Parts: sequence; C-alpha cells; structure tokens
Amino acid sequence: MAVGMAVGTAVAMALASPLATAADAAPPTLPPLVIGTALGDGWRVANLPQQKPPVTRYRPETVEGRAALRMEAVASYGNLLHEPPAGALPRLLQWSWRVAVPNPGTDLRHKAGDDVAAKVCLSFDLPLSRVPFGERLLLQLARARTGENLPAATLCWVWGGPEASGSVVDNAFSRRVRYVVLRNAADAGAGWLDESREIAADFARAFGDEAPAPPPLVAVLVGADADNTGGRSVAYLAAARFGP
Repeated sequence: MAVGMAVGTAVAMALASPLATAADAAPPTLPPLVIGTALGDGWRVANLPQQKPPVTRYRPETVEGRAALRMEAVASYGNLLHEPPAGALPRLLQWSWRVAVPNPGTDLRHKAGDDVAAKVCLSFDLPLSRVPFGERLLLQLARARTGENLPAATLCWVWGGPEASGSVVDNAFSRRVRYVVLRNAADAGAGWLDESREIAADFARAFGDEAPAPPPLVAVLVGADADNTGGRSVAYLAAARFGP
C-alpha cells in the first residue's frame, strides 16, 4: 500500500470533518444509529478518496429485541460518520455490541491484519504542533493528496483479534489512529456486551505522549473493515450515546 494511501486509510475515517472551535456550550448528544428501517439522521457513510475496496455494508436489524446496526465487512472498508456540533467534551461514551462472525485474520499488530469486526471512534482536532515531525509531514501529504482536512488524532475502541483485552495498540499504518482493545476473538459469540468509557482517561492512555487532555471533538465514527485481510466479519452495534 502506498504511503499516501496507507495514511489515508488510517486517518480518513473522518472524511470532510470541519475542525471544531473552542466552545463553552454543553456537551453534544449522539443521534440514534438506526431509526426503524433506516440509518439515523446525522450519520453518513464515509469512504476513502478513490476507494478501491468495496464498501462495508450497514443496515438496521433487530437482534434479541434491540434496534441495532448490522455491520458486515467482506474485504471491505467504510465507516459511518457523525459530525457533532462544537461543545464541551462529553465525559462518557457508551454502547452495546456483539460479534456474530469474527474475522480470523485480524491482528492489529501487523498491516496485513489491520481489520476489526467492530469499532467506535472519536476524532479530535489535535494541533499539528503536537504531532511528531515525521508523522506531521505524512499527515500533511495525505491532506494534500485527498483534499480533506484529515484529523491528527483518532481514538478507537475496538473488537480485535488475538490482542490482550485492555491493551493500547498503534494503528499499523499511522500513529494518528490508536486503538484501545476492549474485546478480542475470545469474546465473539458471547452475546450483547455493554461498554462505558471515560473519554478523557482513554485519550490520555492512547495520546498522552502528545497531549495531556483531549482537544476539541470533530467526529464520531463506527464501523468495521476487512480490506487488509480480505476476510469477512459480522457484528452489531446498539445504543451508542454520550453519558452524563
């Protein structure tokens, strides 16, 4: 994968996200992922510029009485993106998820295995001055090639493969994306699992070497991908929301 495309794959999860400005407003709310038989208002599919892999399939589905987003990745890439209005950073991010079909090729420590059955991500407007010089040049190159203001810091909570639960893993293509592995292959088939994460604490764990506190939030993303492994996964996500 070319350098520009590799960086774009890692950071283009927040395609076309405008940079937020500092605001004293109340924290934003997160719109429902699904409403009836349609995707929720305020969510849109975000792909890579000139993307070659097929797009990950997203559709509403009721699973054990829960209105859920079905995410099926088949050698594919693509995210659902929401751009919240500027405001104070929410304290918690909460959701429920389950994996019905795990991708056996997932291994986030290597480029060939950099796919997840499910992820929930936040992108932040990290100032370029805080990005290491070499990575800053790559990000600027990716921004120039894509024409998009790609974010400098994206934190993803992921359902991984063999990685230890609770571990923090840099994206294999770009450290502008960092993973907190909440669940792994051993948890697949366990049914619905509920998550509640302290945003500032997890940002400090993942990006504390560059920023002591989270910068402004510019995008929320959910998704699944299987473009690097060429495999397949099926997962479900429900009740994504910001906590008090």
